[in-house]
Amino acid sequence: MPGRILTTGSTVQCPHGGMAQLTTADVKVSAASGKALLESDVHPVTGCAFTIGTKPSPCLRIEWSAGATSLQSGGTPILLESSLGTCYSPENAPQGLALVTQAESKVRAR
Repeated sequence: MPGRILTTGSTVQCPHGGMAQLTTADVKVSAASGKALLESDVHPVTGCAFTIGTKPSPCLRIEWSAGATSLQSGGTPILLESSLGTCYSPENAPQGLALVTQAESKVRAR
């Protein structure tokens, strides 16, 4: 599915409001808002206040899948706003999908 690419200037949150810290191993692909994010990047999450009962279970990281099929950097797919970011707890349990609230406005891929 075509979509805008994700960059270090994008905004991504866990489903509970924690913010992803967007860094990348990519050194080749840039856009106006920053370096392109790769499917292999893992992003730490800060500020997640999710609890299960009374036990804190914050999202700690986001791992990605479903990157672009037409755009790669060093053989690794670039992330799109439609890519799937799974948020994980300290126990490595999936806790929902990341929410992309801002993506690169000028570059699209499929």
